[in-house]
Amino acid sequence: MSTPHYPFTAVVGADSLDEPQPMALALLLTAISPAVGGVLVRGEKGTAKSTIVRALAAVLPPLDDAPVPLVELPVGATEDRVIGSIDLETALGEGKTRYQPGLLAKAHRGLLYVDEVNLLHDHLVDLLLDAAAMGRATVERDGISMTHDARFVLVGTMNPEEGELRPQLLDRFGLTVEVAAPREPAVRAEVVRRRMAYDADPAGFAARYADSEAALTTRIATAQKLLPEVVLSSAALLKIAEVGAAFDVDGLRADIVTARTAVAHAAWCGRTAVTVDDIRVAARLALPHRRRRNPFDAPGLDEDLLDQILGDDDLPPDPPEGGGPGDDPAGDGGEADAGPSTDAADGPAHSTDDPADTADAPPRSTADFADTADAPPRWLSRSEAPAEDRVETAAGTQTTTTIPAGTPYRTRLLTVAGTGAGTTGRRSRAKTSSGRRVGVDPAATAGAPHLVETIRAAIPHQHARGRTDGRLLIETSDLRRAEYEGRESNLVLFCVDASGSMAARKRMAQVKTAVLSLLLDAYQRRDKVGLVTFRGHDAEVVLPPTGSVDVAAARLQDLPAGGRTPLAEGLTKVAELLAVERIRDARRRPLLVVVTDGRATSGADAVARSHLAADRLAQQGVASVVIDCESGPLRLGLAADLARHLGADYLEVGDVSAGDLIAAARIATEGAA
Repeated sequence: MSTPHYPFTAVVGADSLDEPQPMALALLLTAISPAVGGVLVRGEKGTAKSTIVRALAAVLPPLDDAPVPLVELPVGATEDRVIGSIDLETALGEGKTRYQPGLLAKAHRGLLYVDEVNLLHDHLVDLLLDAAAMGRATVERDGISMTHDARFVLVGTMNPEEGELRPQLLDRFGLTVEVAAPREPAVRAEVVRRRMAYDADPAGFAARYADSEAALTTRIATAQKLLPEVVLSSAALLKIAEVGAAFDVDGLRADIVTARTAVAHAAWCGRTAVTVDDIRVAARLALPHRRRRNPFDAPGLDEDLLDQILGDDDLPPDPPEGGGPGDDPAGDGGEADAGPSTDAADGPAHSTDDPADTADAPPRSTADFADTADAPPRWLSRSEAPAEDRVETAAGTQTTTTIPAGTPYRTRLLTVAGTGAGTTGRRSRAKTSSGRRVGVDPAATAGAPHLVETIRAAIPHQHARGRTDGRLLIETSDLRRAEYEGRESNLVLFCVDASGSMAARKRMAQVKTAVLSLLLDAYQRRDKVGLVTFRGHDAEVVLPPTGSVDVAAARLQDLPAGGRTPLAEGLTKVAELLAVERIRDARRRPLLVVVTDGRATSGADAVARSHLAADRLAQQGVASVVIDCESGPLRLGLAADLARHLGADYLEVGDVSAGDLIAAARIATEGAA
């Protein structure tokens, strides 16, 4: 007997059907109306994201007396596993072409759950979102051309610290919710109490919540039946349009999703007409992730602005001649320009608007409600003077300065020469699991078999194997797997001199701008970027290798400068960090960019120790470049000496601007095989 699942209504915050937490409510609404477009749950680890998603399937009304299927898509899934492919056994054994369904087909009329969806390859996320939006999947591969139904509720979970989804993909999810662990001790204690009770007696624990689970199933079924009867009035639709225009969201998908969500919420509450409260709930779930203007922006919504737009008044009813479920949205038998679908599965119809009724009331803009709602992100708009902090040290008072970065810019493409074998990305040429097929590998143990080459390898052995009929005799040694050439991601590691001399010459602003710009490019190309700084008497990993641009932007913006120059400690910290990264991902090739004037002023034999640390990095074959920040009529040439010890390319700061720093990185990568 299988272990009972953890009950949906046992999750703290989801145990109240009248006021469920946002994550539970979003899941319920998209289950009531799959046309909403799925849910993306963002949050730190240990916040019951996976638990509540798996519990949702058990409370959904059964389909034809069968439980709703829950299909989990692993992060490492291949394209043929997702959309299906040819049945290799049938093709080889019987000589017939037969389609082997993928996960999309198995998820039809059920839930498709992707944990860590932000780590899934972008082209697979595109496949999922296309199928979820259209309700069908198209297969064009391996001699198969077909289309099959694939109507499912897509649910993705992710930890933003492990990297973000691209804004284009983020926008495709209907709803997004942010979750975090509760901070109240009593709530945290209750979570632990329930989990321990479940672990001790799963069956008994599930039995205690059987009535609440059944009540939830009944309520979902009732809402699904009520959904086609819910009326979205002209006033409600106009109010939704005002919200979308005021928050300046791109396109009309936000308006459509908000309308569908508001209709689903009305059905959940047992109403047949959409109210202001329904729109407010829908906007909170459908708009925050669509407010992002670039990858550095965190999702969010101005609640005060939303309240100003919606107000507290009830929506006026439609005129008697309009507003019925059977009215034509376009008013002339054609299709409406925008708004919810009139299909019962997508939600209700909406009535015809009289242009005279709205001519004097155009959708309001953000400026009508708040002066700062359209302000650029804080990391772009900080123009205040650099802050200075005085720190008392054994050598006296030391001043540190925090210098803001400039506006990030589009970088040149950085590529590592040769063919690597790193993690699939969008930067350097490499052997990957997808891309352009360049050959076959008889020794490979992973990847999709190549049918033609496998048959070709087996044909010479048929007589020796005793073939007597039309069946082709295949053995494991015959298998040939395709070799693909695509793009890999890389690790760009900056080692930045943050001492007092750097702060005085404002070099830190150039460095920060370059790192932010490269991070933006790395985000788009699925790279990792790290930052090590050295100042005072030690070095610090300010930014561990990451793809999370939100965390990176915040840490880089607040990076201080001042004090002595512990160059040797900085290079040693780099070596330690690279050693750890080689263990985590030995295939990802790094590039080290050292920004310094080459002076080492911290500790005894500072210069000799820095050269020794540089020699060790050179022996490890780390591709690197040194940017010399020394200026003035008298130059010591210490950075050039450092470059020789590192085996690095060397550039003077006079030839380097923020953009040239990226060019310098490209010089180093193109010179590394």
